[in-house]
Amino acid sequence: MRNETYVEDIAKFEGQEVTINGWLYNRRSGGKLQFLLVRDGTGIIQAVVSQSEVPDEIFNLCEQLPQESSIKVTGKAVEDKRSPIGYEIQVRDVELVQLAEEYPITPKEHGIDFLMDHRHLWLRSSKQHAILRVRHAVIQACRDFYDVNGFVLVDAPIFTPAACEGTSTLFETDYFGSKAYLTQSGQLYMEAAAMAFGKVYCFGPTFRAEKSKTRRHLTEFWMIEPEMAYCDLDGNMELAEEFIEYVVQTVIEKCETELKVLERDTSKLRNVIRPFPRISYDEAVQIIKAAGMEFDHGNDFGGTDETIISDKFDRPVMVHRYPAAVKAFYMKSDPDDPSKALCVDMLAPEGYGEIIGGGQREDDLKVLEEKIRLNNLPMDAFDWYLDIRKYGSVPHSGFGLGIERTVAWICGLKHIRETIPFPRTIYRLKP
Repeated sequence: MRNETYVEDIAKFEGQEVTINGWLYNRRSGGKLQFLLVRDGTGIIQAVVSQSEVPDEIFNLCEQLPQESSIKVTGKAVEDKRSPIGYEIQVRDVELVQLAEEYPITPKEHGIDFLMDHRHLWLRSSKQHAILRVRHAVIQACRDFYDVNGFVLVDAPIFTPAACEGTSTLFETDYFGSKAYLTQSGQLYMEAAAMAFGKVYCFGPTFRAEKSKTRRHLTEFWMIEPEMAYCDLDGNMELAEEFIEYVVQTVIEKCETELKVLERDTSKLRNVIRPFPRISYDEAVQIIKAAGMEFDHGNDFGGTDETIISDKFDRPVMVHRYPAAVKAFYMKSDPDDPSKALCVDMLAPEGYGEIIGGGQREDDLKVLEEKIRLNNLPMDAFDWYLDIRKYGSVPHSGFGLGIERTVAWICGLKHIRETIPFPRTIYRLKP
């Protein structure tokens, strides 16, 4: 009996005849033997074709197969301790589905522009495949964490009437004669939803028109954003560290194979255990200056600054109470020092920078109206947002986690562009 199966499930069929539907990842010849590496999206398995065990036309076909030809391989699943997955297939039949043309991505070195131009094919390579499987595991862990902890998923709109993070980084579009913008964050909508459901989160794409060329920035990225009613800054930080510990430890457990492919030192990730260090903005500035770097107190941190701070710790560090002037209008001021905002950024270790930004929201109507005016924002665009403070306002807080930066950190990648299937940067809109 023949069983159609996936590579990841091959152990269930030891000694039985199976069929793998996939693509030729690589091929080598050994005289009267052909060794086909077949991938099917779940893994790669070696299929051994013996000239004495198959018809001549099958053996001759295997000798001529170009890389990435689509094929169906049938044979017995046998244990092989030398194999990375512990099994191989002794081939009885190979069915050609499509004979591929000459594959453009070869074992030689290719420039990043070439690889990004062929991103739709580069996804098939073992490293890129591993990265996106880690991304899948990160997203699944995020959703599981909030679902188990009683949060309700509330979808935020992509088109918005006003800025959330600053008007200079908005993508503007025509909306039937009116101006609309691609969302920078679902946070404002989650604040409204939290007043209805208590604990909520959204997950979706966000957009920033930043003309940034750094390894940490994309113009389109994904965020997961929890928001909680009756929650202050301390409660917010507690949730953030519990969340990150869960995501990292879950991915280590589920993605052992992928992290090995990426040659990731998981010992550093295993340190991501609560409690995380918490330092104030002022303490962080002292760390920067102690490292011999010039820094003007009151400025926001740049990438180099974040690296200097995080290098002092073996796990993520939470920096809280930044100057209110460098944070968004909706951040609540610290009652003990109104020049500071009740906010927090979580900086990942190993130089990966901010992965979480959030804080306690301003819940006083008059104060919020004044902040909107001081930031020269259109009051009429926020009338619905102000309603939240008119009808049962309560202390509330939340944060946003950037999926791509988190994946880059967990995978140990040098550039964020490899963390998303089809990256969008200031120079790239294709494929």
